[in-house]
Amino acid sequence: MTSDNLPERAQSAELATPRIDALPGLVRLAATSWLRTAEWSVVAGVRTTRKVLSVATNPSSAMDLVAGVAQAGSIFGDVAKAVGSGVSLPQAVIQVSASLGGSTNGSTPAIAAPAAAAARRELAMQQSLREQGQALLARSRDVWNTEQGHPAYSRILSEMAPDEGRILLLLLRGGPQPAVDVRTGGAIGMVSSQLVAPGLNMIGPRAGARYLDQVPSYLNNLFRLGLIWFSREQLRDPLEYQVVEAQPDVLAAMHSVRSHKVVRRSIHLTPFGEDFCRTCLLEPDEDISALPEHQAPQDLD
Repeated sequence: MTSDNLPERAQSAELATPRIDALPGLVRLAATSWLRTAEWSVVAGVRTTRKVLSVATNPSSAMDLVAGVAQAGSIFGDVAKAVGSGVSLPQAVIQVSASLGGSTNGSTPAIAAPAAAAARRELAMQQSLREQGQALLARSRDVWNTEQGHPAYSRILSEMAPDEGRILLLLLRGGPQPAVDVRTGGAIGMVSSQLVAPGLNMIGPRAGARYLDQVPSYLNNLFRLGLIWFSREQLRDPLEYQVVEAQPDVLAAMHSVRSHKVVRRSIHLTPFGEDFCRTCLLEPDEDISALPEHQAPQDLD
């Protein structure tokens, strides 16, 4: 590009800049991003050897390049004007794109088409979500609606391992389960206690899990799904912990340090988890009145 055309290009850029600066917040960000994409598209179109040589030797080719960038800036002026009149940004992009359909400049529709397609997808998604929300409210007002079970239950079942179903049934029928943390103890442990082994329990063997080494992962997944939670409180019956503390893995953790202490905790179903188990895992004729109670989550830090 010759040096004679540089002032004209700078002038075109200055003409486009006020339009972008006049746009508010989010619209300005979208417009700036779109303009940069447009400029890249115009420049990328001439990055073949033949066209680069043409721009370098032919002033009219350089003028076409500058005009393409200036027209991209003009597009945003139209978008900003439509948004200022109350039209949503996606709809404004679609309207401006439609108005460019008959343009004689072949590069401008090519620049606007990807942004218009993205705007159409966003608008369709917004309309779909709004329609789903209206349908949900309509079902809530329907006194004849007999839906049972949370809609998420189907998805949750697809994200669970068979052993995790056994663990949930153990918690539902057997109640909250004991768990212990082994930490360093002694005089130093009173000032700065370090965790040796967390969350040791007997849930796997009691539930009849097939893969006992996967129990920590199972519990993490059930927690992620919102079905269980880990309480810092211990169970009322201390005998529950004596069996756990006699297990080989707990004893090994105790003997791995010079001095240790055991912190007793418990694992519970959440209210959501209880309803999930009663809806999806229990037999239809099973008596639910005798099922043990679980604490509601209080502090999950």
